[in-house]
This record gives sequence, C-alpha cells and structure tokens, in this order.
Amino acid sequence: MLNRRSFLSSTAGAGALLATPALIRAAYAADLLKVGIPVPISGANAANGKYASMGALLAAEEAAAKYGRAVQTFDLDTEGKPATAVRKVQDAIDRDQIKLFAGGILSSESLAMGKECEKGGANFITTAGADEITGTDCNKATFRWSVPTFGAINQSIRPIIDALPNAKRWYTITPQYVFGEGLLKAAQDVLTEKGLDLVGNSYHSLTEKEFSGYLTNAMAERPDVLLILNFGAQCADTLRQAVSFGMKERMTIVVAWASGLEQFEALGADLCEGIYFGAQYWHTVDAAQNAELVKLTQAKYGITPNYSLAGSYICTKLMIDAAQTAGSDDPAAVRAALEGLAYQGLTGDETIRAADHQVMKNYYLLKARAKADMADKDDYAEIISSGQSFLSAEEAGCKLG
Repeated sequence: MLNRRSFLSSTAGAGALLATPALIRAAYAADLLKVGIPVPISGANAANGKYASMGALLAAEEAAAKYGRAVQTFDLDTEGKPATAVRKVQDAIDRDQIKLFAGGILSSESLAMGKECEKGGANFITTAGADEITGTDCNKATFRWSVPTFGAINQSIRPIIDALPNAKRWYTITPQYVFGEGLLKAAQDVLTEKGLDLVGNSYHSLTEKEFSGYLTNAMAERPDVLLILNFGAQCADTLRQAVSFGMKERMTIVVAWASGLEQFEALGADLCEGIYFGAQYWHTVDAAQNAELVKLTQAKYGITPNYSLAGSYICTKLMIDAAQTAGSDDPAAVRAALEGLAYQGLTGDETIRAADHQVMKNYYLLKARAKADMADKDDYAEIISSGQSFLSAEEAGCKLG
C-alpha cells in the first residue's frame, strides 16, 4: 500500500514562482510532481527507512513552497528485500505513472531497483554503497549520492593507519552480500598496500543478530584493530556485544560506514566513546545547505538530521530540482539536467559526474567523544578528517553507452 503525502505552496509561493518564469514552463508548473520513496519501512532496517521518509517529506514540502505547485511523495516499503523492492517500483511506474524515485538503503535492493527503473522508463537516485551501482552495473537511469565502498574505506581506514603506526593486525566482520564484499575488498587492498595483516574475517548473514561467536574468533587472533563492515541495526548489535566483551580496552574499533546520529543515540555516549566511525554525513559539517537542513529538520520534527534523513532529503531534492530545471519529469530530460550538475550540497561543493552518475562529495571520519566533553545532546563525535577517494568511471567499470 502506498503512503501518499502532498504539499501545495501558498499563494505567496506561487507569486514568487511567477517572478522567475525561466525556471520551468508554465504548463509543467500546473502538473502534480510525483516522487517514489522506496525504502524499508518494515524489517531490520525500518528505522533507516522511517528517517528516509521524513527527509523526502522535507524536500517535497520545501519544493512545493519554492515552486508553487503540488509535490507528492509515495512511500514504498521495500522491506529491505530486492524482489519486494522491484515489485513496488514496477507497480508505482505502471499504476501511478511515477518516473522519479529516491531511495534504497541496502545495496542489493538498490541495484535491483536501478535496473527496473531503466527498464520501466524512470530515474532512480540512491544512498546505497556497493561500488557496482556506479561501476560495473551502472545504467543511464541510476544516480548515487553516497560515496561508494571504495571511497568509504579509503577515507576511514587510511587516517587510522597514519595515526596508529603500530596497529599492524586487523580483523574484519562482514555482512555477506554485495555491500559487505565491496567494503572487505577495498579494506584488503589498502592493508596489502600498507604491508599490514588482515589476520581474519568473519562473515555473517543479513538476518544475524548474535555476534558473540564472531567476536570470540576476533579476540582469539589478538588484532590491533577490529574493523566492522556491517550497517544499521547489525552494526549496533555488533558494537554492543564487542564493548560488553571488553574489546574496546584491548583494541581500536573502527566502523567503516556508520548509520549516523541515530546510531549514537541508540548506543549512548559511554559505549561509543573512543570508537571511530566513517560517515557520509554529519550535522555539524560547515556548509550552507547543511545549516539550512538542520534548521528545517528541527523546525518540523524537533530533532537534528541524521544520515538517513539527510541522504533522502538531498536525493529527493536533486530529483525534484532537476525536473523543474528540465520543465518535465521525462526521464531523458531529468537525466540531462542531473549529468554534470555542480551545486551546493550538504557536504559543500558537490558534483554529479556525467560519466557514471556518481556524486563527488566528501566522506568523514568521526571519533566519538566522552559524554563529559559533549557540548550538547547531539555532540557525540568530532570530525577528525574528511576527503574524497573515487575511482574513475573507467576504473570502476562503468559504461553508460
């Protein structure tokens, strides 16, 4: 079942639009603009999906006020399952004539939805991380805002290696699907390059909740660094159990891909203190668009934006703005407006690379603060480094054709 949410701007907003007629054609301005939000609203990643829906809602409401038209979002519960995600997207394209989609939390569902959007004549933008999305499985319909696994690993573990020269032995815990495999491969490459030892790896399924066996195996290898490659609820469970085993006192713990502020809120400052987190987004990033998002989120929801909310907001905003620029939600016209686009984003200057539809943006390494050092209730971590690491489109294997 679809959850439809629409907004119509005030008369004042419509007047502002008439003052800038070059933005869009008048006929298109009268049309209802639809955006599908395919995210897991139930299942293991439901929390991420809930915040993603909230972020899309903010973007839609903002666009309605800015452009003087109705904007409608459609929440599509993928359940985190590729087959379900494809069916929901198919139905939205065929039944509701939706041509713009912003969503996907898991890489497996996002890869499947991107292919379905290309087949069905729609466009899709995601925050999922598998390199293949803008690499070997890239297609003309799919765009990606988040840094892929290659960049996430390079920007999270290289600073750790530089800061901890005596940390020679590493152990990884990896979810056994395309996202985890991508993170693991990238980590193996960096460790090999640096002459460091990957002394062991534990794979787990996407349904796993008990990690004590994997952590016991890790401790037996006496690593200097435990590198956690899973995401969301599974990452939180891994961290809780690792800390209860006293692993924080025995080794450095690094999370390659944090799920953001909600993860810190769920775990608490005492548990997180001293742990390193790789992050696509953090609410204190010094960028005008981010400051605006923080204000919008606090005004509407009374909270500070986290990664799931922020990623969905910017993805939805990019799709809506591209349709406005194109004067149409026609997929080819929207793609043309997105390809090569340079804009002020949540991480500062961001650009959509035309060759593979990858957004070029910063990735961050955070270190969790002690509770006593927090300046406010959301000040869980400090940004200790940031930067960009991307393969070229050719190196990634993308051939858009």
